[in-house]
Amino acid sequence: MLLTLTRQWIRSFKTWCHADAGITSIEYALIGVLVAVVIVGAVTTVGAELENTFSYVATCVANLQCP
Repeated sequence: MLLTLTRQWIRSFKTWCHADAGITSIEYALIGVLVAVVIVGAVTTVGAELENTFSYVATCVANLQCP
C-alpha cells in the first residue's frame, strides 16, 4: 500500500514538473506586472504635467492675465 502511494506520488510529481501550464501562468504574471509598472509610470508622469497645467491656468484665471 505504501509503495503504491509512493509510486503514485512520484509519478504525479514528475508530471507536475513537466507541465507547461505552470510556466504559462508565470509568464502571464510577469507580463501583467510589466504592464502595471508601465501604467503606474505613465500616470505618474502625466499626472505631474497635468498638475502643472492646471496650476498655470488657475494662476492666469486668478490674476486675469493669460498670455
